Amino acid sequence: MTDSPARALETRLIHAGEPSPRIAGEVVMPVFQTAMYEYRGGGEYHDIPYIRLNNTPNHKAVQEKLAAIEGGEAALVTASGMAAISTTLLALLRAGDHVLAQGCLYGGTRTFLESQLPRFGISVDFLDMDDPGAWASAARETTRVVYVESMTNPLLEVTDLDAVVAFARARGLISVVDNTLATPVNLRPLARGVDLSLHSATKYLNGHSDIVAGAVIGARRHVARVKHLLDHTGGSLDPHACALLHRGLKTLALRVRAQGEGALALARALQEHPAVARVHYPGLPQHPHHARARALLEGCGGLLSFELRGGAAAAERLLERLELPIVAPSLGGVETLITRPAVTSHAGVDPETRARLGISDGLVRVSVGIERPGDLVADFQAALAEL
Repeated sequence: MTDSPARALETRLIHAGEPSPRIAGEVVMPVFQTAMYEYRGGGEYHDIPYIRLNNTPNHKAVQEKLAAIEGGEAALVTASGMAAISTTLLALLRAGDHVLAQGCLYGGTRTFLESQLPRFGISVDFLDMDDPGAWASAARETTRVVYVESMTNPLLEVTDLDAVVAFARARGLISVVDNTLATPVNLRPLARGVDLSLHSATKYLNGHSDIVAGAVIGARRHVARVKHLLDHTGGSLDPHACALLHRGLKTLALRVRAQGEGALALARALQEHPAVARVHYPGLPQHPHHARARALLEGCGGLLSFELRGGAAAAERLLERLELPIVAPSLGGVETLITRPAVTSHAGVDPETRARLGISDGLVRVSVGIERPGDLVADFQAALAEL
């Protein structure tokens, strides 16, 4: 279906990318359970209609919707968020190249950068994104990519994207931003000049904790490079998962705004509790990036983290006493999830690096769902009272 940039995000989430004319008059995009399609040539290899080549009707529908809501020329879905990240970096880089990356990143991303890219002859330096003066000295003639998260996992730092874009453009670098936590509801990096926006679509984009997927969105020439590599490495998304992601996107704006309201209510309650030493949530005035968040974001999202005065032992007791949150990794679903990043998302990062980044063993991360905020706050207050 033809999409108009003038339409509101909520409208585009429902209508962008839908088949036109509708297939047999369908209201919901059907799942095409076929691995291949009739084809008699006429195009190049990457155009052959085939699940592994990410171009079935289910792929095309969800990819067009993703491109529309982020304002990109093209989009690509992948088998996981890490497939999106790893394939993008390997497509943009070659032996001898250099990457500048934000220091505090999702643990899987940091581990990939540190342990896997060097195997391909690609070097990496990690930056303090609050010290732009150090960026220039870290850049080399071989630097090709600057990689950041719009909001970091798990400390909810808010990156100065305008400064990143200016830095990248001045040096001819490709800027890549993981926009998973902010989502297109709260931030559209491409509109601020970022080259590629990535997502773990497992999280907010799908929003129902029932698939694993990734997404790459941006200029057609960049996305094509990633697709061509993905076509060979095989990290394609199954049509059923495409259909579930397509479904989940339609309620993205409603979910993200409700989760943001709940996260702010919980963050406010936690910062007032005597057992809590510190709360990491950019919607709070005390957060070091609060002013930046207000200028950059349309909302601060549904993720927060906090530290208890009793450390890891107190954190474990809290997890045992809570009734509503589910103790599980991942984030972005309609149910509230809680975890200790030191043993889940950042377990692969060595303890010294975690400590240097501020990810303590007692840090607790909460992905707020769409439960009534008052119920969630009451549950935390009751559990904290028992510590």
